[in-house]
Amino acid sequence: MSLLQRVEAGPEHDGGTRVSVREASKVYGHGPNQVAALRDISLTVEPGQFVCLVGASGSGKSTLLNLLSGLEQPSAGSVDTGGGRVALMFQEPALMPWLTALGNVLLPIRIRGKLGEEAAHDEARRLLTMVGLREFTRKRPHELSGGMRQRVALARALAQEAEVLLMDEPFGALDAITRDLLHEELEQIWRDRRMTIVFVTHNAREAVRLGDRVVVMTSRPGRVAADIAIDLPRPRLTDSAALAEFAREIGERLRAEVRARGD
Repeated sequence: MSLLQRVEAGPEHDGGTRVSVREASKVYGHGPNQVAALRDISLTVEPGQFVCLVGASGSGKSTLLNLLSGLEQPSAGSVDTGGGRVALMFQEPALMPWLTALGNVLLPIRIRGKLGEEAAHDEARRLLTMVGLREFTRKRPHELSGGMRQRVALARALAQEAEVLLMDEPFGALDAITRDLLHEELEQIWRDRRMTIVFVTHNAREAVRLGDRVVVMTSRPGRVAADIAIDLPRPRLTDSAALAEFAREIGERLRAEVRARGD
């Protein structure tokens, strides 16, 4: 049986928050100049699931994350994150350049206002230690490598105490070794925190490496072309034969979508 025929739901998890998208559309502009980024897309992410979205450029992946984060509103349909706190992490870490790694992670902790200053510093240090930056708390972004800057951005996202973490190609600009290390760290944090994660990527291997499910989106306007449960044991190796077979079929489906729409 083709791997892409496996469309049953992935494994259930305790904790987390359910994400639900119901017949959502997003249109930009008006009249003859309007562009449909998403059309009638429906998707459910169960509490604690790790779901990866893959699709060609212009398939509406980032637009869908913007809807889930509340940065934009759907033109039609509905988006529901269950009232849970949502954090959004981009491909660019977008750190405050004048602040240290510790200062960047302190920002959302101070905004929450639940901790005193000493406790806030302890929490920021704990999060930086969690992402492997215990010795780099006093470094500013320009003194850190690309992978380290993304670690700071991940720690800052975790500092928001989010139940839902939205990640828009966060490791796309990193080298393969750094990306693989961050995959391991992210997976461990996901398991420990029991977060619901929606992760956008162009990379089929990355999607299979991380996801309970991989959702393949059509080219513009974005729809769900396939929803594949990744029933491989964890931890997964990027170069394993089983992972490579899933990635190969997903890649073929993506290429077919692009060819069918003339992109």
